[in-house]
Order: sequence, then structure tokens, then C-alpha cells
Amino acid sequence: MKIPARKIKPHSGTGKNQKQQVSDIWSELGEEPVPATRLAVDIEPHTTEDLHRALNELVGVDKVSTTKEVIDRHSRDKWFAENEPDVVVYAECTADVTKVMAYANRFRIPVTTRGAGVGYVGGCVPMKGGIVLTTERMNHIIGIHPEDGVAIVEPGVITGDLQSAARELGWDYPPDPASLKECSIGGNIATNAGGPRCLKYGVTRNYVLGLEVVLADGRVVRTGGRLHKNKTGFDLIGIFVGSEGMLGVVTEITLRIIPKPVCRGMLAAVFNDFSAAAKTVQQILQSGHLPSALEVTDAFTLAAARKKLGSEVFPPGDGHLIVEIDGREAAVESELEELQALLKKCGAGEIRIAKSEAECEAIWQLRREFSYSLRDTGLTKLNEDVVVPRSKLVELVEFARDLESQTGISIACFGHAGDGNIHTNLMVDSYSNPATKKKADHALDLLFKWVLEQGGAITGEHGVGLAKKPWIKQALGENAFMLHKRLKAALDPNGILNPGKFLDD
Repeated sequence: MKIPARKIKPHSGTGKNQKQQVSDIWSELGEEPVPATRLAVDIEPHTTEDLHRALNELVGVDKVSTTKEVIDRHSRDKWFAENEPDVVVYAECTADVTKVMAYANRFRIPVTTRGAGVGYVGGCVPMKGGIVLTTERMNHIIGIHPEDGVAIVEPGVITGDLQSAARELGWDYPPDPASLKECSIGGNIATNAGGPRCLKYGVTRNYVLGLEVVLADGRVVRTGGRLHKNKTGFDLIGIFVGSEGMLGVVTEITLRIIPKPVCRGMLAAVFNDFSAAAKTVQQILQSGHLPSALEVTDAFTLAAARKKLGSEVFPPGDGHLIVEIDGREAAVESELEELQALLKKCGAGEIRIAKSEAECEAIWQLRREFSYSLRDTGLTKLNEDVVVPRSKLVELVEFARDLESQTGISIACFGHAGDGNIHTNLMVDSYSNPATKKKADHALDLLFKWVLEQGGAITGEHGVGLAKKPWIKQALGENAFMLHKRLKAALDPNGILNPGKFLDD
């Protein structure tokens, strides 16, 4: 079943003067945008049927859909906002993306690029309709090259699949978002995704050595490559990583991989309260340890996990701390003993020690269940990935408890204590109710203002998308916000890439 035909509204884009300036720049460089006429398709899309027919001619009928099921699936991510696109295109190669972007740019058709669609901020919701360009079929690991320490992948590759493939060769790709079995590398690039192991190994950006990117007008740019050191020109890779699909469409990624640590071990400890667990984080780091991960969890989250997984899964206590270390076998064994003694000194109750891969994975699987356990409460989970300086962790917990008391909204805190990235989840009953939504949004406003006052950030890994759009100017500052706008105007003068997000009024 096809969706009914409707009129296509061209996107207004940026101001005329900015577009003219950008055009002048490209002219000076001797470059010209890819003209859609070169594609032998000259159908101006006044309706969805026109657009569908033009895209069929451009990339093939098997790559284009307007069925209700496909349109509906591509209208949302894991946040609650949704808006239908007019057409969904399943890109299978760079050439497909180039054709679609050149055509869309000519007629100013909005294009929203989509990876696996598991984001938490509405980042891939097509707010202006138009085309959803999904990269899920571009899911090939082009090559893993231990001799160069790189992996080359398409954007649709699932993060966990790349990890598994690298580990089979004795190598590793460290970034590991909690959704690693679902999320794609392209989506990780869009949000500069993190995960529990950022403390020691860093975020996605730290592993991107090269990108192939299709610009808004269809031109292809390659930046970086297989080199681990390269200081030639500006850091264009850094501009695209974390740009949330607003500056270009990534079609190929060259990633740094590292030798897989020989051994790893973990400790999972229960404390009487969250503050004690959070204070222990500082004690661990001050004692000279650098774990690969430090994860802390509060009472609300533990209660939800016990309800979903069974009360015996976690011993009694309102704070939980996970510590992971890796390295050579003898070093890991020795450090586990030191950390166990330190945790006991800091007031830990029962301590679970994992020394084998299977035992470690069992602990991580419990950690990955936290989000799903909160979802099973039936409350709307406003998943806020705020970041504060590590010295402010306990203060963040105390502020969350005060905010809970002040607003009557339950707050579940857990996450990456080692780098200050604590998921502060507002658990809201009947969020669709306008009065409830207003109260919850006010609570978010108080949370974000407090975080910014502490020198923190409103997002550490999920991105801004739609969810944090109201706070972006405050978070960036006026001058930095205008610089974002100028970069957007330079690379996408017609404003067709992922419009309606945090750079649009």
C-alpha cells in the first residue's frame, strides 16, 4: 500500500547572500556542484508520485519505497517524536547517495540520513518530510587490515559485528555503546557515540582515521585515510564526526583498531547508597588505577532491574559499581586483588569478581539491561546523557534527588562514572498529557541549567537532535552557535540535510 500523493514543499534553506558567497567560493576553486541534469532525470517533484518516479529512475525501483509500513518505520527513532517522510531510499553504494543528493539539492528536497534508527534524541526523525536516505544496506566490512591497524567499513555495519570480526583476528574496536548489537557505525559517527570504555579508550572520534562523505550537492570528499598520524590541512574528519547528518552523508569509514588485550577482569560491587559508589570512583582513580570502564548505578535503576531480571540478580543495596580492567594476565590478576581491597575499604558490601570472558560478558549483559528494565516500568524515560566534571558526580546525584523531591518526578541515574557521563533519566508518568509534559520539560530545564553552571555538557554521546534543541544556544554560546550556522551554510547552502534540527529556528 502506497501513501497518498501529496504536494512536495521545497526547503527554504539559508539566506540568498550566504548561498551566493558559497557559490563564489566553489567557483574560485574551479569546482562545480554535480548538476542533476547530468543524471538524465529532469522531473520536478510537485507530488510524492513525481518524487517516487524520479528516484526510481535515479537508483532503481528496488531501492525506493512509499509503502505505509516502510514510511511508518522510518518516521521515528527511540525518542517519542515522529514525522513521516515522503519517500524512503535504500542506498546501496556511494553512487546511489551521490545521485540522490544531487537531485535533492537541485529541487531543494529535504534529506534525512538514517542508520539503524536506535537514537534517543529524534536525530533521524524527518521533520520536514522529503527523503529518508537509509544506509542499512551499506553494511559491508570492506576490509580489516591488522598490518595497518585499520578496518574499512560501510556506514550500515553494526558496531557489535565489527567488534566480533576484529576480535576473531586478535584485534579490537574499543567503542562500545550499550546498543552495540543494534546501532550502526554510521550512527556512531553522526553522534560521536561513546560507551562504557571511553575512560581508557576514548569515543568514536578517537578511532576515525578517514571518511568518504557525499556533500549536499552530490560531490564526494575523501578526508584522512589509513594513516595513524596525518596533519595535512584542517581537521575535516572532526567536523563531520558528531555533525548529526547535517553536513554530509558518510559512505565509507576507515577506523583505527588496536591489538586486543590478552586478558580482562571485572568487579561488581554493591554499596549502601549511590553516593558511596560515586565517591569510590574518585578513590579508584586517585589510587593510580585506570580501568577500562567505571559504571555506577542508583537505587531506582537497581529496583527496576531486580523486577525485570529477578531479585537475586543484585544483592541488597542502593548503589552499584562496575570496574573493568584489562591487560596482561599477571597484571590483571594483581590489579583485581588491589581493587577488591580498595572497594572493601570504601564500604562495598558483596563484591562479584569476574576473570573469564564469559563471566565478564555476564556482568556487561546485566548492565545493558538497565535501559530495558527502566522501559519496562511503563513510564516514559527521558534519557538525558549529561556530563559533569568527575569531581561533581556526587553533587549531580544530590541535585537529582532534590529535583525529584521538588517535581515529584522519579529520576534514575546510571552510567559512565569514569568520564562524568551519567545518564540522568526522568521517569515520567503520562508524558503525553500536556500538563505532565510541561512539568517534565521544566524539570529538564532545571537539570540542564544546573549541569551547564557546573561546567558540564547537555549531551555526551546521544547528540542534540530534537530532544535538546531548546537548550542548544545556551549550551554552545552565541558565537559558537553562529559558527555552527556558518559551517552549515558553507556545506549545505540550501539547508536540505536533516532540516528542522538544532540549527534551524
